[in-house]
This record gives sequence, structure tokens and C-alpha cells, in this order.
Amino acid sequence: MKPAAKEENRPAASGGAAQKNMPALLTSPMLVVISAPSGTGKTTLCEQTLAARPNMSRAITCTTRDPRAGEKDGVDYYFLDAGDFLKRVQAGNFLEHATVYGNSYGTLKSEVLSKLRMGKDVLLNVDVQGAAAIRAHAEEDVELRNALVTVFLTPPSIDILETRLKKRGQDSSQTIAKRLGVAKQEISQWKNFDYLIVSSSIAEDVRRLQAILDAEQMKHGRAQLPAYE
Repeated sequence: MKPAAKEENRPAASGGAAQKNMPALLTSPMLVVISAPSGTGKTTLCEQTLAARPNMSRAITCTTRDPRAGEKDGVDYYFLDAGDFLKRVQAGNFLEHATVYGNSYGTLKSEVLSKLRMGKDVLLNVDVQGAAAIRAHAEEDVELRNALVTVFLTPPSIDILETRLKKRGQDSSQTIAKRLGVAKQEISQWKNFDYLIVSSSIAEDVRRLQAILDAEQMKHGRAQLPAYE
């Protein structure tokens, strides 16, 4: 029986120069769609994911609401008047759109495709209806279908979600009750998504999403072999 190799004779497995010299993974870009009930933490999850992945950018959405202080057209949103927005709806320009509290919001297909064609991963934070609309478009568009990855983030329980909504201190008890009712309807659609994350801590939610995206990059059909000599 051979003696075990001594630890000091093994090459260092650090994240230093050896990792820096590793070739970049060749992979086609992803359209990552994240949905979750209000109060689950998807906005924070998206912000931290964008910060952690330099090749990922958010899709800039259109809205009919007025710009807020400091917001810039083409950076925060594309600000459209109601007539222009309606024309784009009728022309089928949007992957998804909705009206919330009297203002319309929508994601342009051209906005998403232009980023994908530049080789960038695209992140979309939409509700379950928006995710369903994007899936429907992807069924008819091979470019979207090949890029699409859908993730549903859900609270551990309705009671925990209620506690989180109350802690925010932004809504009345009636509004919270309404949000919880909507949340139950949204959670019932989780099986329509590729992945499910049961929310834990912010750090753990981010870690799980990173693991999903890393695995997707190595998936057959997305990963590409290097050009061997």
C-alpha cells in the first residue's frame, strides 16, 4: 500500500495566478427572468446579481410615468407618452407590458435582443404575468428560447412574507392583506419556471442564483468548446 502523498508536495490550489490564466468559458448569452411576490426580496437579489456579474445588464424598460428626480431617459427608463406606448403595444414591440396604478410599463423585444446579440446576459425583474408573456414569445422565437432562463423566488411561508411586509412600514393592513392574496396566486404558478429558490438570507439567495447561472452557462446547448489546434 502506497503512503499518502504529503500535502506540501501538491500544487497550490489558490485563486491566484493559476486561476487568472484559466481560459474564459465560451457560452451563449442568457435572458434571465426573475419573478417573486412583492416583499420577497427580488429587487435586492437582482441588484446584487448585477453587481456580481460584469457581463450581465438589466433590460431598460419603458414607462408612461413621469421621471423622478435624478432619473434619465435611456438610463433608468425609456419615458414614453401614453400614445407612443399604445402604438408600440399595437405594433407588438413589447415582450411583456402591464399597467400599474395608472402607469404603463413594458419591455421592448429590441432592447433585449440587442443586448443578447452583443453577447451580454440580460436580467429582467417581472411579475408572473410578465414571465408568462415572455415564455410565450420565446416559444415562437428561437433566439429568445435558447437564451431564456426563468427563476421563481418564493418566501419560506406566507406568515414570514406578512412579517416582512409589515416591517417595511409602507402599506396599510388592507393593502398587506391584498398583497398576500396576490402572493398566493403568484406562488401557485412556480412550476412554470425553470428554477425555484425558497428565500433564506440575502447572501444565500444570491449564492443560489449564482449557482443556477453558473450551471446554465455550462449547459449543453449553451456552452461552447474552445477552438482546439
